[in-house]
Amino acid sequence: MVDHNETNENPQGGEHHQDDSSHQHGEHDEAVAESDEQRVEQELLEEEVHPAAESEREVHEQHEPAGHEGGGHGHGTHEGHGEGHGGMHEGHEQLFRRRFFVSTLLSIPVLLYSEMLQEWLGFSVPAFPGSEWINPVFAVIVFAYGGIPFLRMAVPELKDRSPGMMTLISMAVSVAFVYSLASVVFPTQSAFFWELVTLIDIMLLGHWIEMRSVRRASSAVDELAKLMPDTAERITDDGETEEVPVSELSEDDLVLVRPGASIPADGVVEEGDSDIDESMITGESKPVSKEPGDEVIGGTINGDGSLRVRVGSTGEETTLAGIMRLVEEAQQSKSKTQVLADRAAGWLFYVALGAAVVTAIAWTLAVSFDATVIERVVTVLVIACPHALGLAIPLVVAINTSLAARNGMLVRDRIAMEDARNLDAIIFDKTGTLTEGEHGVVDMATVDGVSEADALALAAAVESDSEHMIARAIREAANERDLPVPDASGFEAIKGRGVRATVDVSGVDGGSADASDSGTEVYVGGPNLLTQLDREVPDHLQRFADEAGQNAQTVVYLVREGERSESSDGASGEAASRDGELIAAFAMADVIREESFRVVDALHDLGIEVAMLTGDSQDVADAVAVELGIDTVFAEVLPEDKDEKVQELQDQGKLVGMVGDGVNDAPALTRADVGIAIGSGTDVAVQSADVILVQNNPLDVVRLVKLSKASYRKMQENIVWAAGYNVFALPLAAGVLAPIGILLSPAVGALLMSLSTVIVAINAQLLRRTDLAIPDLPREVSLSADSQSAE
Repeated sequence: MVDHNETNENPQGGEHHQDDSSHQHGEHDEAVAESDEQRVEQELLEEEVHPAAESEREVHEQHEPAGHEGGGHGHGTHEGHGEGHGGMHEGHEQLFRRRFFVSTLLSIPVLLYSEMLQEWLGFSVPAFPGSEWINPVFAVIVFAYGGIPFLRMAVPELKDRSPGMMTLISMAVSVAFVYSLASVVFPTQSAFFWELVTLIDIMLLGHWIEMRSVRRASSAVDELAKLMPDTAERITDDGETEEVPVSELSEDDLVLVRPGASIPADGVVEEGDSDIDESMITGESKPVSKEPGDEVIGGTINGDGSLRVRVGSTGEETTLAGIMRLVEEAQQSKSKTQVLADRAAGWLFYVALGAAVVTAIAWTLAVSFDATVIERVVTVLVIACPHALGLAIPLVVAINTSLAARNGMLVRDRIAMEDARNLDAIIFDKTGTLTEGEHGVVDMATVDGVSEADALALAAAVESDSEHMIARAIREAANERDLPVPDASGFEAIKGRGVRATVDVSGVDGGSADASDSGTEVYVGGPNLLTQLDREVPDHLQRFADEAGQNAQTVVYLVREGERSESSDGASGEAASRDGELIAAFAMADVIREESFRVVDALHDLGIEVAMLTGDSQDVADAVAVELGIDTVFAEVLPEDKDEKVQELQDQGKLVGMVGDGVNDAPALTRADVGIAIGSGTDVAVQSADVILVQNNPLDVVRLVKLSKASYRKMQENIVWAAGYNVFALPLAAGVLAPIGILLSPAVGALLMSLSTVIVAINAQLLRRTDLAIPDLPREVSLSADSQSAE
């Protein structure tokens, strides 16, 4: 891509430069391939023993290119990322894949010329001078090519005095190798050559499967990095476009985003309308409509429209970069179960040594020291290899992180993610979480002869120039009904009381056509406005206001003064006959989100207590709590005191989750056992939360709990498969059932170990099938039925 750009900019010299570059690459291909293999193998050793250091190096390499001037998260970062994650794990995978196939091919002669296999399977192969050396020679080659890497990876474990999987594998193959070579010099009943090569082959196969699974499960960051385009079309001062690397974009640059193209950076739409596919960032499958003034996220896909976007954030400041950091943090962090599994692998080394010593002593006393004792010891060591145990938790963690990210859940702390399954209570911040965070018209009443549509249209006209939240709510209500709003002029805000404007009633449905040159003074305001205007409230409107007050709703009134026109038809004429009277009342409230009803029901269904935290008055909080069925209410709480309410539930012995906006609720999010920041769409770097929900959707809290439960189940199942296999197989390997003729050979032990590893890997992959949908609950069905009957 870069060479292509350079060729375009310098058509005369670019092609020659490219030829020179190709020539140089051709001369050094073989050397580069060899050095790459050595580099990958060395990095493999470091990763096996020090995974945390490997992760830190990847993060450093990934972010280093973005430090260039311009701070782009573009070509440099993208390329670096491919090397950091996909290149690393793919290199490891290919290394073991190649060694497995070569070793397996070299093992075929050993198997064919094994007298034991010939006897078991009833076949024979031609013998020739020197054929007796086929087994030892090919076995030595297989050991040197396929077995030595395990020995090399065991060295750092022994140096750190932290023996683990590599140490156990190395012990097994080394003992088998030494015993088999000794059998050439000192003939014994049987040699382990065919067992040795099959053991190495199966170990390589198991490690190849592990690397492949880890590489696939750790691809979340790679996929995110690929979302960011390499280049962008920047609009110059003269209106022309130029193609530049994304890394060269700066804040306030204007870029052209063509239909179907990826948005190169976070910014604001200045021109154009289109639908944006944000599913890769938010998990929301439905395209989001964007128009001038709306924010867009870098890496999302433009729809059919053409957009001009003013760049707001680049490089490490973009939403995508923030998400990538969070995903990496989650992949690097360890859960409690993973720490336990790692510790168990260390314990298994000593168990294996102890079992091997006991086996050696017992068999020596029983049959004296001979090849059978060595065979039993080797088998015990093979069975004890913790491949499955080492893979059990990391695979689930990686898949869990990837699955969560694809569903708009970004996990920063693995322990918190694991704790989510045990939550006893979840506290929701009311405003903006359970509610829309802005007022809406929830009910209205009018005097006789004035329709709700006319009253709402008049109120929207008066509020057309106001930015107050009540004004926005009235205009939104009118828009939802597609009401034609008449023109208004002479807007005036009456401090502490309301607003006033002159409205052209000809724009109202039913208004007179010849009233176009007239205007009517219309007021919208609260009770203080009525006091100023000395207006009495009709009985039925007063009852409406009283009922709204009991529901903690705010009431605003619509007052229409006299018209200059003496006659008019329809509804406006009816209103004119009530010159100077109060004609309508609107009940306003912070609208409860439709999803909130499902959230509360679903959490109750999971046995989780739901609490609400708000700075609103007790009446307002109680009204919302009653409607939603919330268990505990904390009202009139100052932001700095919210964490005390979390502590109050924790003092009752409850594991508490806190759901807030990640800014005002930071202390409470930090105090909670699981802090969940919601509605942080473009603000993903919320440091106070353990889990960030990209969409402003409280239903994701339920999905988080369900995913936590499903992931923990998979961890438990994998540990049972891994540890249970050892508990079952170790006694068999030691020869407990030898008196009845049941013995496990080293090859069968290796086969069982690899089978356990494969089962664990497949079981972890089944986590991807977890159903995170929120089912319809009885309460939701009844609510839906009520709404239909009301219609």
